[in-house]
Amino acid sequence: MPHLTIQMTPNVSIAHEESLLKALNKALWDSGHFGTPTDIKARIVPIETFLVGVEDDEQAYGFIYAHLKLMTGRDMVIRNQLAGLLVTTIEQAIGAEQSGRAALQICVEVEEISTVYHKKMLGS
Repeated sequence: MPHLTIQMTPNVSIAHEESLLKALNKALWDSGHFGTPTDIKARIVPIETFLVGVEDDEQAYGFIYAHLKLMTGRDMVIRNQLAGLLVTTIEQAIGAEQSGRAALQICVEVEEISTVYHKKMLGS
């Protein structure tokens, strides 16, 4: 834990997706809230079909939605700090790459995972 899922609309420009994931994982690791770097798992899930508002035929709006799932036990202050950290890291990592064609919204949700969670390591 944690698990970070990034969803983004196709009108968001990300030149190097792996670099974005590395920056996000490093920011989370540097926060000091996680046991080992390999606890942090991130992925990008592209969105093919989307709509912002009710009439965005020109796709003038886009978004990145980051969903961070944590084990229980972190208070609201820490979860809020992690959300802010992710917004800042995303903005710094991709802000300069945006064409300006689409207004981009960065959204972050931090959620505690269910207490019923199992994992098993295969290999080493």
